[in-house]
Amino acid sequence: MTSGRQAEGAGPGPDPARDPDPDPDPDPASARLPSRVARLLSALFYGTCSFLIVLVNKALLTAYRFPSPIFLGIGQMAATIIILYVSKLNKIIHFPDFDKKIPVKLFPLPLLYIGNHISGLSSTSKLSLPMFTVLRKFTIPLTLLLETIILGKQYSLNIIASVFTIILGAFIAAGSDLAFNLEGYIFVFLNDIFTAANGVYTKQKMDPKELGKYGVLFYNACFMIIPTLIISVSTGDLQQATEFNEWKNVLFIIQFLLSCFLGFLLMYSTVLCSYYNSALTTAVVGAIKNVSIAYIGMLVGGDYIFSVLNFVGLNI
Repeated sequence: MTSGRQAEGAGPGPDPARDPDPDPDPDPASARLPSRVARLLSALFYGTCSFLIVLVNKALLTAYRFPSPIFLGIGQMAATIIILYVSKLNKIIHFPDFDKKIPVKLFPLPLLYIGNHISGLSSTSKLSLPMFTVLRKFTIPLTLLLETIILGKQYSLNIIASVFTIILGAFIAAGSDLAFNLEGYIFVFLNDIFTAANGVYTKQKMDPKELGKYGVLFYNACFMIIPTLIISVSTGDLQQATEFNEWKNVLFIIQFLLSCFLGFLLMYSTVLCSYYNSALTTAVVGAIKNVSIAYIGMLVGGDYIFSVLNFVGLNI
């Protein structure tokens, strides 16, 4: 299984024989781990973070009816900048200081980064949780396609057939969705495109001799927080956030801060999973995680409308 995945481009860890200094980031713990263990732990870390943030964001945007998904994204970017910069100051991590070449090295990641954030938060608030997770499955074939085009990876017929089986289930479930929301569908498909492109380009840009894992995360957030703030102001998103009447609710504030912190962890775990594995592996881990989210949404979300075809599609 392991050898097959390596042959199919699932992204074995860096080869010390070819690259004596695969990552300048001081990460001795992961460096000591065997490659297979590092790949497995990074995938589990990503799956856990992704699982938790969907639940927290769903509570904020639907249960509390927080009206400002863009402002929530700004909070997650701010948390990322603060945590990474403080860690750099304390020499916990390392990434290069800013220079004029960094924007060129990153492009188009910052644009994909903000598109992924905004479309993801917007789609979460407009769709039932099970349907959101089903439609997110379309990230997988898009990732496979982009890895083939951009990174030149080749995948076996078995993997391609598995991917299209997942899409068959998504079509069955989405086609029988009794709570059809066109705006929500548009946002989630945009989110799929941005997620796939972001994953593939992150894998491409994560050259350890250039920015490294932490540099990609830090400068992405730095470059896009001001434009995102401008969008939030111009669309009325910021005003809605400041006028929201739950800011005196301690439980809401705790969940908002938790979402910001989980936003950082999700960005970091995504980069880590792609670094040790591949963009397609990261997309598939997200799909596996979504199975449990779909069932939780059926039981406790309160917005799932049952139909036989929808249920069959979810299980496929």
